[in-house]
Amino acid sequence: MNENALREQICDVAKSIFDRGLTHGSTGNISARCADGWLLTPTGSSLGRLDPAHLSKLDWAGRLLAGDPPSKESFLHLAMYQERARNQAVIHLHSTHSVAVSVLEELDPKDVLPPITAYYVMRIGTLPLVPYFAPGDMQLAEAVRGYAGKYHAVLLANHGPVVAGADLAAASDAVEELEATARLYLLLRGSRMRALSVEQCEELRRRFPS
Repeated sequence: MNENALREQICDVAKSIFDRGLTHGSTGNISARCADGWLLTPTGSSLGRLDPAHLSKLDWAGRLLAGDPPSKESFLHLAMYQERARNQAVIHLHSTHSVAVSVLEELDPKDVLPPITAYYVMRIGTLPLVPYFAPGDMQLAEAVRGYAGKYHAVLLANHGPVVAGADLAAASDAVEELEATARLYLLLRGSRMRALSVEQCEELRRRFPS
């Protein structure tokens, strides 16, 4: 895909995410690799009103090459790319149900959500909780880096999810599956839950490797 088409795709995915209430205001950011660097939504921008020509273009040291100033959370994306060379896109949202889960006290930080559905196992698998750091704090980027080599999706405590994918469509599908599962988890709290067994999860991973 050429860069102009990729810019359009980023804006289309962003508007779809915004229009369906998966992020709000000027929260959330989306990035994708291009031939000579990577593209990122600019700082202070609404995902519902992006201009393809104004997307930030950066090099692999995080320096701005063209476009508007990048999101202050650019280093989250850079950490994911540097640890996951096979992934082509990263989406970070402040989606309501995922954020709600991220503030609960009784979470297992090694794997936040139970395997409620097959598609959650297929698209997310294991979801570790990254300790809280303020947005833009380089310690947060380094914390994400510590997980990124092993996991393509993480949940930032009191903040929201960061998900990498083989392309923008895969990253979007995965972050939306995470949000839907977080919503299910919150709806089911207090009820007896029948999650998938270890054997069922292993079978899904064999049949649908990520």
